[in-house]
Amino acid sequence: MTGHEGTTGHEGAGTKTTKGSVATLVLAMTVATVLTVVTGAQTQAQTPDRARPPQSGPPPTLRLPPLQKRQLSNGLPVWIVEVHAVPVAQVNLVVMSGSADDPPRRFGLANLTASMLQQGAGSRSALQVADAIDYLGADLTAGSGMDSSVLRLHVPVARLDAALPIMADVALRPSFPKDELDRLRQERLTSILQARDDPPTIASAAFGRVLYGTTHRYGTPAVGSAEVIKTFTADDLKSFYTAVYRPDNAAIIAVGDITSDRLLPQLETSFGTWKAPAASKTSQTLPPAQQPTAREIYLIDKPGAPQSQIRIGGIGVARSTPDYFPLQVLNTILGGSFSSRLNNNLREVHGYAYGAGSGFDMRAGTGPFAASAGVQTDKTSESLVEFFNELNGILKPIPPDELARAKNYVALRFPGTFETTGDMSRRLEEMLLFHLPDDYFSKYVQNIQAVTAADVQRVAQKYILPTRFAVVVVGDRKTIEPGIRALNLGPVKVLTIDEVFGPKP
Repeated sequence: MTGHEGTTGHEGAGTKTTKGSVATLVLAMTVATVLTVVTGAQTQAQTPDRARPPQSGPPPTLRLPPLQKRQLSNGLPVWIVEVHAVPVAQVNLVVMSGSADDPPRRFGLANLTASMLQQGAGSRSALQVADAIDYLGADLTAGSGMDSSVLRLHVPVARLDAALPIMADVALRPSFPKDELDRLRQERLTSILQARDDPPTIASAAFGRVLYGTTHRYGTPAVGSAEVIKTFTADDLKSFYTAVYRPDNAAIIAVGDITSDRLLPQLETSFGTWKAPAASKTSQTLPPAQQPTAREIYLIDKPGAPQSQIRIGGIGVARSTPDYFPLQVLNTILGGSFSSRLNNNLREVHGYAYGAGSGFDMRAGTGPFAASAGVQTDKTSESLVEFFNELNGILKPIPPDELARAKNYVALRFPGTFETTGDMSRRLEEMLLFHLPDDYFSKYVQNIQAVTAADVQRVAQKYILPTRFAVVVVGDRKTIEPGIRALNLGPVKVLTIDEVFGPKP
């Protein structure tokens, strides 16, 4: 030993321990004992109560930056929201025309026109446009919906000066090259060919067709039909573009690490020379959609399908409906959340489906309401019974605890839909398109929490009409048809794939 306490030595087969190490060992054992007692007490005190679900806290406060409304010298409106947390900018050019403005018998024109914007613009080819945007670390996308066509730019704010002229070329000077049109046309025809073999897509397309018919725009998918897509020329696209892509039918939404003083001159340089054509803007007027007068069932054969795709519903509401907030709560209870009645019934209780849900597709016009699921083929008729059990059950008074859960679900999730600049810009697009008031989003949670059980029951009885809903089932007909007919839900009609999509491409 050299006089250092706390060391150990070996003597024969045993171990020699010094006084210092003994004291250390005793202290360690004492501390360990105390920690064990304390930890045990804390664990016992913190044991969660699993007898009931935890209570929801209050919705987080949604504090939105002020919305600044400006315009360029040509009258183009500009909406600006400054969010300085991250050095990026989101700039969206919104054109207030979409697939609903397709000319009669020319369905698919708006969708194809929007897709062609980036396929050559100004002096650049499609590849040069893509390379220029990639070089800036930016993202530029173009697309259309039923009520609008939108060009969206997401870019580091330091590169905004360089990105806006490219965006302006794409928006204002598309070249519609024939070779790119032929390529996109072939892509669409291939997609339609694939859709004819995909039961969920077949069911959705058939549902729109049986509700709205062949002449109403909502009765045909946004991409259009193969027989019409084959006829589109570059001149068709240019004519549609000239008619609707104009500053008096558009607006710019900008969100991010920007200021109006800096952004407006940049936008003026890129978009201020955009002039509206002399001809006034034209738009299509959709015919009124008629609710089915009685329940009908439509079967589409998909031999050997392991699942049946079910769609049940009717004509719903437009986005402008004064019943918007009660309908949000109603649908959350019925099929708009994982704990909804439909999902709980078909997935959790019976195990017929991986998931089931419902929704109102709200548009400028009266969009559809649909309840849907993919179910086991051998449980198709049983699933239909459960669907109608829930559709009829939602007409009855809603229990207070279920109403409270649904309102909390909507209210607690809502602030999260403003997390990114892209999220916020999409919300502003909604405000722009549907003419919502400036304080709409700040009052959203308040309006949800104000919904009563009587409100939910009223809108359920007004819009959920089980005896008048259309029922579309895509599946193995020889297996599912006898059971469906035995339910006596209504007359059964068999549709072909060609009746849904038109002739095969």
